[in-house]
Amino acid sequence: MGQSLTDRVEQAPRPGRTRLYLVRHGQVEGFEQHRYNGQADVSLTDLGWQQYRSLQHRLKDRPLTAVYSSDLQRCLQGARLLAEPHGLEPVSLPALRELHIGQWQGITWQELQQSFPRQWEERLKDIVHYRVPDGENLLDLSERVLPALKSLLAAHAREEVLVVGHGAVNRVILLDAVGASLQSAFRIEQAYGCLNIIDYLDDGTCTVQLLNG
Repeated sequence: MGQSLTDRVEQAPRPGRTRLYLVRHGQVEGFEQHRYNGQADVSLTDLGWQQYRSLQHRLKDRPLTAVYSSDLQRCLQGARLLAEPHGLEPVSLPALRELHIGQWQGITWQELQQSFPRQWEERLKDIVHYRVPDGENLLDLSERVLPALKSLLAAHAREEVLVVGHGAVNRVILLDAVGASLQSAFRIEQAYGCLNIIDYLDDGTCTVQLLNG
């Protein structure tokens, strides 16, 4: 039988490329409530762990040289599982934490629309610049995440590395890869436990080989 598209994409990159496997953490408890978890530590569901185990099998034969993760437990616990077949220990980076949602942390979307309708609408109108009190906006997030990403890619030039991140973090990385505006952040889906693959070429360009897979 022929290989599937995903199988072909996940083959080794050609020389002159650094390959990034970018994962979103598995499903978390309370996911159905559409709650802003932000930088709070929340537990994985049974399905969340199953998603990580599926990714572990999927990536076990890749020649990974390093695994990096947000230091929040929903990422770091899964990163340890993914790193295990490769004899690696994940490096936790606070710079890869989820968007700090400030005073909205722990509040559901429904509660916010009822209690803070004006602020909710303001954020929807300007998702890039609107900053929740005591929190970050997407520009802040980008200025935190992208330098950390560039540093770890430079440290592993022409290698294959894995990063376990969050929905907003991953979107920032993917938008940067395709040269798109942060305004398009939520035009990209990042499902729990999804895999993205980005090849960074020696000439400074890059190609997204797999999105939300």
